[in-house]
Amino acid sequence: MDEKMNQPSKKLVAVSHCILNQNAVIHGWERASGAFPFALELLKQGVAMIQLPCPEFITLGANRPPMTYEEYAQIPNYRKICRDLLLPILQQIQAYQQEGYEYLGIIGINESPNCSITGQRGVLMEEFFSLCEVFAISSDFFEVPVWYSEDHQENMTGLLDQFMERG
Repeated sequence: MDEKMNQPSKKLVAVSHCILNQNAVIHGWERASGAFPFALELLKQGVAMIQLPCPEFITLGANRPPMTYEEYAQIPNYRKICRDLLLPILQQIQAYQQEGYEYLGIIGINESPNCSITGQRGVLMEEFFSLCEVFAISSDFFEVPVWYSEDHQENMTGLLDQFMERG
């Protein structure tokens, strides 16, 4: 067997939890039957994924109601919960970088109260980027557009390629 085939690409991204697990999404708001299909494209290109935890699911469970950024931000100790969940993730990214891996950035969910990066940044992403500063990790980003779903993938591959080329 060719040894080169078994060598990792040494490229990785951090991804919002629901990208790989739509079961964590508020019931009725799912956009794919399991994981977002573009995750397969990343895997085909040899990009490893570090899945962020879902603080919404962990804190409020599967049957939670839809909530806004402001409502999540007002939950007592919610930011601390987010930071505590994110610390091991940032430690992993830092450890990979120290071993020569290329961290391409994070993939969030546009307009999510926790995982949005542009516009009103989500609570989890505020904490993520704050911890990136503490860990001296530069993090590019990409957001899953609100129009994207398993049935409406449009130019997602092209958008992802642009993101990965920046890294």
